[in-house]
Amino acid sequence: MSYFYMLFFPDLGALLKSFNQCHADPNNGFCLVPLTQSNFKLQKPYDTPLKQCYIYENGVHKLWVYADDKPHDPNSHTQSRTEIGIQCLDYSSGVWQFEGYVFVPNGTSGATIAQIHGTAHGATMFILRIYDRDMRYYSQDLVATSMYDKWF
Repeated sequence: MSYFYMLFFPDLGALLKSFNQCHADPNNGFCLVPLTQSNFKLQKPYDTPLKQCYIYENGVHKLWVYADDKPHDPNSHTQSRTEIGIQCLDYSSGVWQFEGYVFVPNGTSGATIAQIHGTAHGATMFILRIYDRDMRYYSQDLVATSMYDKWF
């Protein structure tokens, strides 16, 4: 079974600094919200069979997408994607935390590994991307280095 937590920090630098100074359990004060398959909305390249870009085994959702894949819809002007959206939960208010792990294979660059929609200005309020082995907040602020070939 998967679980969903979400916590929004407007200042990513302050968040990272607080993690380095604090050893408290980041889940304190949160309640588990179980997720089922009905909560997941999968998007994938429109011309690719699901089994070629997504598998679920041993409790792990594995998704992949290639730079030359098509977008999720033939009429879309977005980039290619394979992603799981969380649906049927109202997380537009309150404080939520999402917990998950990501593995970024060597050679990945320009891939979004996490995003949160729901802002008054622009499409997203939070994006983490990988550029040449480094994780960045959107495409600017450096969050972490040397992220290839390891779970985090």
